[in-house]
Amino acid sequence: MTKGTPSQGKRNKLLHTTCKRCGAHAYNMRKKFCAKCGYGKSKKVKDFSWRSRSLLGKGNRKK
Repeated sequence: MTKGTPSQGKRNKLLHTTCKRCGAHAYNMRKKFCAKCGYGKSKKVKDFSWRSRSLLGKGNRKK
């Protein structure tokens, strides 16, 4: 099997679709969960502290 153009033709399976909860194109149809918000895995919306910018963090200080 070669790695070039002939292999790219086999990449036709649909994996991600739009999520019902967050609307992002991150809902995995095979694993049945959203990679962005966690729909299908948990009732809580997936959230990390490093994802959102802090109000008075580095670079966001009041002038």
